[in-house]
Amino acid sequence: MSERYVVNGQTIELVLGDITDQDVDAIVNAANSHLAGGAGVDGAIHRRGGPSIMAETRRKYPDGCPTGSAVISTAGELSARFVIHAVGPIWNDGNSGEPALLASAHQCCLELAVKSGCRSIAFPAISTGVYRYPVDKAAAIAIGTSAQFLREHSTPNIIRFVLFSPNAYETFATALRSITTP
Repeated sequence: MSERYVVNGQTIELVLGDITDQDVDAIVNAANSHLAGGAGVDGAIHRRGGPSIMAETRRKYPDGCPTGSAVISTAGELSARFVIHAVGPIWNDGNSGEPALLASAHQCCLELAVKSGCRSIAFPAISTGVYRYPVDKAAAIAIGTSAQFLREHSTPNIIRFVLFSPNAYETFATALRSITTP
């Protein structure tokens, strides 16, 4: 399963799979604000990447990372060069600034990727797990923010969304199709 959309010569693509298996320059971690490791994507990245990722984030970012932002580390044992730790919002009711914070988290990741010379980046569905952000709303923000970024920049060449479940994949595919149809 794979869908693609080309924007300004760069590609947004969707794949069903495990983000830790991606051969990209940067993998985005759906982190918490303490950068303390956790469950879901965060736990998988730390397990596969090894303890050096946590040691580096503790050393470089002792105060953590605010919601709506991101920080970068090396990727330990992962095949990627970097892990970008993005802190998405916890869903309350959609009226507490969550959309702007989620868009900002994606934007910060893309800016860090460009600043670090990354030509490819893989995102999970940030905030849709234990943070309970509705997948359809998160997908629209993630895809929309990424497409807008590519309209304004010449890199990265590939923005990949790696979805863990067929339902999440189809929801992101619907969001991608909504920007490709007039």
